[in-house]
Order: sequence, then C-alpha cells, then structure tokens
Amino acid sequence: MSDDIIRTGKVVYITYSVLDEHGNIFGQQDMPTGYVQGSHSGLFAAVERALEGKREGDQVEATVPAEEAFGDPDPNLIITELLENLPPMLRSVGAQAEMQNDAGDILTFRVVEIKDGEVTLDGNNPLAGKPCVVAATVVSVRDATAAEMRAGFPDDQNAPKPTLQ
Repeated sequence: MSDDIIRTGKVVYITYSVLDEHGNIFGQQDMPTGYVQGSHSGLFAAVERALEGKREGDQVEATVPAEEAFGDPDPNLIITELLENLPPMLRSVGAQAEMQNDAGDILTFRVVEIKDGEVTLDGNNPLAGKPCVVAATVVSVRDATAAEMRAGFPDDQNAPKPTLQ
C-alpha cells in the first residue's frame, strides 16, 4: 500500500458508483479509472475535493449538486409521439431506444410516460436536474509526470489490478 496522499499533481486511480438521492445506482465503474488531481480532468469538482488528502484504500462519498453534475434537463430532448407511431418495443414505461440526431450523435431515449395514446420519450441523462452521490474507493496514488499534468489523465491508463477480497 502506498503512503502517497492525494493532492494536486498526483495520478489517482479510483473505482466508483454514481447514485441518485435515494441510493439507486445509475452507474458503476469497477475497473480502476485514472485522473490527475487538480488538472481539470473532468471529474466532478465535489469528488476531487472529497478525495483531497485521502490515501490508497480510503473511501469517500461526495454529493454533487445538479448544476455541477449532469446539468439541467434539455427540453429539446423530450419528445411526445403517438403510441401508434412507435414500434411495440417502445410501448412501455422504461423502454429505451438509441436515436441519431442531425449532427450524427447517438442518444438514448427512455419512455417516461404513456398517457392518452401518447408516449413521452426523454433523451436527457436520468440524473439531469438532480443532485447525485458519487461513492469512490482509492485504488492507487502516485506522482504525475509533466505530460500527465497537461493531459489530466495518466499516460499509461494501465490501471492497477484491484485486489479481490
């Protein structure tokens, strides 16, 4: 186990889960993923703050406000269609379909409501407009190289293997 403490300029590998405010898991990363502390890597700022000063093996939970997490829902990503115009696989709440926009981006739309012969599909992240909790475990910590500091991510991305317990 390393004695390195997480601070600016350290490569940190973590595993994590993203939960809603009720504790439901919306995402989970069991393979260690790396970033460089303090380098604007894209990791939620609340999670970086919670990890500051921690060591290998430590666990943290950080509440991430909606505006810092997935932002506000985009009303342009909420579509209402007649039930009869949709294939049978999209005629139940919770069903999902991938759709491509004019820019070529592929988005996942979820059926969120069926009412009066109409189906409402939502392409926003399910946590848009809501706070979330990130529960993270520190897998390893080491010094970052100058190139890693500039990039915000480890050069190797060959994360340490998690130990099975």
